[in-house]
Amino acid sequence: MQQESAVKNTELIESMFKVGAHFGYSKSRRHPSMTPYIFGSKNKVEIFDLEKTTESLKEAKEFIRKCGKEGKKILFVGGKTEARDAIRNGAAAISMPYVAGRWIGGTITNFSEIKKRIGLLAELEGDREKGELSKFTKLERLHIDREIEDLDKTFGGLRLMKALPDVLFIVDTKQETIAVSEAKKAGIAIVGILNSDCNTKEASYHLIGNDAGMASIQFFVTEVVNAYQEGQRQAPQQTGSDESEQENSKGKTKE
Repeated sequence: MQQESAVKNTELIESMFKVGAHFGYSKSRRHPSMTPYIFGSKNKVEIFDLEKTTESLKEAKEFIRKCGKEGKKILFVGGKTEARDAIRNGAAAISMPYVAGRWIGGTITNFSEIKKRIGLLAELEGDREKGELSKFTKLERLHIDREIEDLDKTFGGLRLMKALPDVLFIVDTKQETIAVSEAKKAGIAIVGILNSDCNTKEASYHLIGNDAGMASIQFFVTEVVNAYQEGQRQAPQQTGSDESEQENSKGKTKE
């Protein structure tokens, strides 16, 4: 078992090297809490100790795996340009809400108001699909279309957030300071990708690595998504109606 674990760790480290997850920022930007995770520097760029990253990644994945098993909801957050596609696709893969743009203040601490905006978006889109906007003038429909577009841009990723999330997965906790602050106030756990300029106290579980490169971000997002899906597969199977359907199927087969 130890040998197998060592092999997996080596493979994980090699994968992180390939995507450049080991690159931090310059020493002048380093947050003091990141010092234990720095291996050295090259061309004035600090290099992470990926063995330590591997350990923190394993802890984070075990937590995410448990979330998947228990069906907990994760809000994916990543406003920086390099993270947006990975955040959208990762959230979609496990049907979770996301913020792939500017964080709207109050998304967590004033969720009742945010929920109203999401509801308005759904209502307007529903009316448009049913053709109920035909009663308005062309100019009025144009204004409504623009309102739908604006609402979708701001709140579209939150459609699946029916209640406060159990976890926030954040790319770059330093940039997403408002999201971090709101999550902490609400007692929501944070799993974050932290570069060398981040404070480790900003996240409950750390993915220590490059949060500025698209390949590195995609790697960590994929690890989180895979861990959640593993947890889902470990979840107890549904009973009740599913069992009845199985029994009916068996009966039909016998006939």
